[in-house]
Amino acid sequence: MENFNKFSFFKAPVINVQPCRTLGLRDVYNIIISDLYKEKTIELRNINDRNQASVFKARHFDYCTFSGVFSRRSAKNLIAHSGLLTVDFDHVQNLNQLYSKLLYDEYFETQLLFRSPSGDGLKWIIKCNTQLLPHQGYFNAVANYIEEIYDIKVDRSGSDVARACFLCWDPAAYLNPEL
Repeated sequence: MENFNKFSFFKAPVINVQPCRTLGLRDVYNIIISDLYKEKTIELRNINDRNQASVFKARHFDYCTFSGVFSRRSAKNLIAHSGLLTVDFDHVQNLNQLYSKLLYDEYFETQLLFRSPSGDGLKWIIKCNTQLLPHQGYFNAVANYIEEIYDIKVDRSGSDVARACFLCWDPAAYLNPEL
């Protein structure tokens, strides 16, 4: 059951598994392009040690579960699938080139695309038809397609329907104009 692209929003830290509200893509887009997370994003990007950066992000960044609405962040507590899938790209060499390729992909229409909190990755939100395949199967098909067509590794943790996606500041984020 798809819930018109609504999903759960959680306040930091990431160990908080109780959602505080339900949002849509336009809501998150407006948060990302605003200055709300600007200072924290800049602070994170100035941390050179990956472990320290990871701990900082987990403690200080709010997050969403783009794939659904949850009573608690856990696959077994999924209330409704959003019809969305998050594909996460980490440590990308040619970020702008990948951004353009994803934006104009011939098979998957970008709903939301933004730079990751670290600044060297992307978060690509696309539609997911769970009537065709269950979430994990759909994710694996998309990941295989990306790796084959674009020759880039996908973070496979996105196959978890309850996967947290940290929100950050990206004034250049893209939102599908139909939204």
